Amino acid sequence: MRIIQNFFDSQRKHFVKGGKWEKYYPIFEATETFFFFPDHVTRTGPHIRDSLDLKRFMSLVILALMPPLFFGIYNAGCQSNLVSGMSPDFFPAFTRGLSIVMPLIIVSYTVGFFWEFLFAVVRKHSISEGFLVTGLLFPLTLPPTLPLWQAAVGISFGVVIGKEIFGGTGRNFLNPALTGRAFIFFAYPGKMSGDTVWTVMASVKAGAADAFSGATPLAVAAVTDAYGSTEAALTKAGFTFSTLFWGRHPGSIGETSAFLCLIGAILLMLLGIASCRIIIGGVLGVLSAGFLLNLAATENSLPFLSLNPAYHLVMGGFAFGITYMATDPVSAPGMNTAKWVYGFLIGSLTVFIRVLNPAYPEGVMLSILFMNVFAPLLDHIEIKAKLRKRIANV
Repeated sequence: MRIIQNFFDSQRKHFVKGGKWEKYYPIFEATETFFFFPDHVTRTGPHIRDSLDLKRFMSLVILALMPPLFFGIYNAGCQSNLVSGMSPDFFPAFTRGLSIVMPLIIVSYTVGFFWEFLFAVVRKHSISEGFLVTGLLFPLTLPPTLPLWQAAVGISFGVVIGKEIFGGTGRNFLNPALTGRAFIFFAYPGKMSGDTVWTVMASVKAGAADAFSGATPLAVAAVTDAYGSTEAALTKAGFTFSTLFWGRHPGSIGETSAFLCLIGAILLMLLGIASCRIIIGGVLGVLSAGFLLNLAATENSLPFLSLNPAYHLVMGGFAFGITYMATDPVSAPGMNTAKWVYGFLIGSLTVFIRVLNPAYPEGVMLSILFMNVFAPLLDHIEIKAKLRKRIANV
C-alpha cells in the first residue's frame, strides 16, 4: 500500500490548484479515496470526532446489501435454470445468475459514475461516495430480463434528474435509485411488469416450459376471484408463507428474500445507520392497513382485501424497500416523530396501492417516492410543534 500511496503523493501536484490537470482533481480524489480513507479535517472550529464518515457509512450499507445481492444472483440463475430444464443446484444456478445480474450491475456503475464524474468536474466539487450504494440498489430493484440499454437510461435519469439537478448528494429529496426505477417502469412498462419479465429463459428443453408460470405472488393475489381464497390461491401456485419468507420465487433481483432483508435491517439498525423508527413504523403501517382492509372485506368486495396482513410483509419488495430505500437519510425525515409517521404511511400506502389499484399490484416504490416528497413537511410540522411548547422569552 505504501507504493500506491507514494504514487498518489507524487501525482497530486498535477491535480491541485495551479496544476496542469486541475479541473480533473475530483476524479483524482475519488480514485485515491477508493484505496485510502479520506484524511481531510476541518480548518476551523467546531471540530467533531466521529468514526463514521461518509465513506464508512456507505461501505456499511453495501455490506448489508451483500446477503440480498448474493441470494438474488443465485435465485435469478435458479429460476432461469428451472424454466430451461437445467440443473437448479447451487453452483450451476449461481454461475448462471452471475451472467444475468453482473451485466446490470456493471452498466449501472459505469453509466452512473460517468454522470457523477461529469458533474463533479463541471461543478469543481468532490465526487460523493453516495453513488456506491445507489449504483448497487438500482439493479437490485430490476427484473433480471431488463435490456441493458434501458438500465443505462434508468440510472442516468435517477442520477441526473433525481439528484444532480438539485445539487448532488445531500440535496436530493427523492431516492435516486427509486427515481430511476420509476422512470423505467412508466417509460417501458412492458419490460417492467407482466409474467414474462421475471425469469430469463435460455434454450428451453421439451416440457420444461409447460409447468412454468412466471407470475409473481402479488400477481397471483391480485387476480384471485373468490372471497377468502387468496391464501389458498397463493399456496396452490407454490407461494406458501415459508416460500415467500425465504425468497426462492420470481421477482426483482434483490427483493424476493424477506429473511435476508430482515438480516440487513437488523445489521443497519444495530450499526445506527438505518432508523428503527422508520422500519418498525413501516411494519406497523402494513399490518394496520391490512387489518383495516380485512374488516372491510365482504363477499362482494375484492378477494385481495381478505388476505392475511402478514403476507404483505413478505410479498413483493416491501422488505427490501423499507430496509434499504425508505431509510435513506437524505430523502427521509430527520425528526424522531416524523420518522414514525413517515414509515407508518409508507407501509399503509403500500398495502392500499397493492389492493385497491388492480393495474399496479406493487406499491412500495410509489409509496416511498410519495413520502419522500412529504418528508420535509413532516419535519416542519414536528419542529413547529416543538417550538410552540417552548417557554416564551420575557
